[in-house]
Amino acid sequence: MTVLTQAEISEFIDRAFAEDIGPGDITSDNVVPENARLRVALETREDIVVAGLDIALDCFRKLVPDAKITKHCEDGDSIKAKDVLAVVEGNARGILTAERTALNTLQHLSGIATTTRSYVAAMGDTTTKLLDTRKTLPGWRKLEKYATRMGGAQNHRMGLYDGVMIKDNHIGVVGSITKCVEAARAANLPKIEVECDTLDQVHEAASAGADIILLDNMGPDMLRKAVAIVDGRCKTEASGGVNLQTIGAIAATGVDYVSVGRITQSAPAVDIGLDVAIL
Repeated sequence: MTVLTQAEISEFIDRAFAEDIGPGDITSDNVVPENARLRVALETREDIVVAGLDIALDCFRKLVPDAKITKHCEDGDSIKAKDVLAVVEGNARGILTAERTALNTLQHLSGIATTTRSYVAAMGDTTTKLLDTRKTLPGWRKLEKYATRMGGAQNHRMGLYDGVMIKDNHIGVVGSITKCVEAARAANLPKIEVECDTLDQVHEAASAGADIILLDNMGPDMLRKAVAIVDGRCKTEASGGVNLQTIGAIAATGVDYVSVGRITQSAPAVDIGLDVAIL
């Protein structure tokens, strides 16, 4: 499981503010009175699953250290349109300067969590688990994978360094699935996964001792045959061409996992607003 540390969150916020604020917010700093105070409510305009709320609130805390903050929900909660996520009260300049970074983060991560929850629901009562992928925005991977967990998915490998994935190009270079698996075993690499496009490859990967077989772009009938070939010798993961219309039938084939790039790569941001009341 991917865990975000407070240091990583602080570093992310610093980078985001450096990009957005630069040498200063020339509008707020010159238009808004220095001691003006503000109360804002973070309110969703649609039904969502929340993710990134504490990160968004930390954006306000960074610029308004004495801000009074009241939370009305937690990450992972499903909330309805017009519900208030949190209320922030404090220096007006700081709140207005932090607003866009806080909202961008909250809207994006909640969009991923909301999309992920819809995929989990579409799998129905099956025991299949939803996995995320490496299809994330550069610099946002831990955040986006955190958001998929809030939506009910499990994290796949974080990067190239913490999980073996033998793909078609690796096989093409080395010569066979068996040779690839043998090399990975000789290097004492854990949890070896092999991507297979055909049932013959599934036979070879299972016989070679793969821990997980990724069944790439296979329809439900072919997936059922692949699961039968594996016969419990290793875990199976369906991937490729998965969407909300197909995931239910894919999960019903008996695969252990379904990985979906869309939950991070194509998730739309949700609509969350900042309602202001001048004190």
